Amino acid sequence: QVQLVESGGGLVQPGGSLRLSCAPSGSIFSNKNMAWYRQAPGKQRELVASVSSGGSTNYADSVKGRFTISRDSAENTVYLQMNKLKPEDTAVYYCAASVFGPPTMTYEMPHEYKYWGQGTQVTVSS
Repeated sequence: QVQLVESGGGLVQPGGSLRLSCAPSGSIFSNKNMAWYRQAPGKQRELVASVSSGGSTNYADSVKGRFTISRDSAENTVYLQMNKLKPEDTAVYYCAASVFGPPTMTYEMPHEYKYWGQGTQVTVSS
């Protein structure tokens, strides 16, 4: 059974940075597509960024140029570097993993991801 363990959330001022980490336990994630989703109070869960098993990436328009998703096969970890944070980035952030993933195609739909983390809170406020 794959479990996704997220870390790195917290409270940060507008314009600040945070780095989220997601480490799948019980599985090697090199053949899986990975993603970060977020859900703000009263809103639907939305895709933030996704990365294919081969490293191709895709971002929501609202985070392009500010967020970077990356994967480290040696550490079996996927990261979300978040810079220039805004109050509207406040949400619970979830890591997601597919069962398998093609090397050059990212997955964008929640149903394409089988495994989900518990979520980590990110609050951007002064």
